[in-house]
Amino acid sequence: CTVIFTRLATRDLHKPISILFCNLAVSDLFTSFSGFWISMLFITNPDITIFGSQDMLAPYSLYTTSILSTIYNLVSIGIERYLAVAKSMRTRFRVARNHSMAVVFISWVLAFFLGCLPLMGWNCLQAERSISVLYSPFCVDYLVFITLPNVVVAFLVPLFTYLRIIIVLRKRKLRMQACGQATGTYKSAETQVARTSISIWLLALVSYAPFSAGVIFDATNQRCHTDLYPGVYIFRNCTAMLITITCLGNPLLYTLRLRELGAKLKALRCLSANRVRACAI
Repeated sequence: CTVIFTRLATRDLHKPISILFCNLAVSDLFTSFSGFWISMLFITNPDITIFGSQDMLAPYSLYTTSILSTIYNLVSIGIERYLAVAKSMRTRFRVARNHSMAVVFISWVLAFFLGCLPLMGWNCLQAERSISVLYSPFCVDYLVFITLPNVVVAFLVPLFTYLRIIIVLRKRKLRMQACGQATGTYKSAETQVARTSISIWLLALVSYAPFSAGVIFDATNQRCHTDLYPGVYIFRNCTAMLITITCLGNPLLYTLRLRELGAKLKALRCLSANRVRACAI
């Protein structure tokens, strides 16, 4: 919420990357909200989160939609950063604000469509044969269809884009060295991108790999709910907690300037105080 507030209250939104940052914060907010909804259902009626119910379709669908939107935002940010760095090298394409708005719209439409497929009928409320053990009443084939391709995209696309950024920066640094010019800026940028990309990878690995492993286990498992209780469901809850940690880590990784964020909040507070003082005068 702090990221969304500062992005909307300041003039940063004229930058394409700021639109993607703000949209990523919105996706994380939706993930936290839907996770809280599922947690409240677990507290009030634990059985429906284990054996499945009609009441679980809406919160699970919202949860899936928000996670897919987060993945698409992370991929979009990586591509935008690569285009911003490489635009003067091999491409003349420049990401504009309209492009970012279009990406945000398409990502949400795709996330809502894929996430709401169970609400449109792709669920196992009636068919017990392929029902998911961990995420009833979702079907196993739906979870495999949604999870595995998107997780692969979430790993491979950022890997390619950030590695390409590091390669571009290193080429520029070598070219500057060949001309006898200072390369401190490129060396610092290369180090920062490398650290950020490693952090992004570790966060994605810790967050989505256990969830993917749970889906694979769900697809290969033939036992019923009672045989797996409670250990497997504790693992399921831990994967949900790791995804929530991702929502907390994304603002730190992608905003990445806590001092600047604090300065903006301080400036906004001072601006409000000055307005109040002017109105009093």
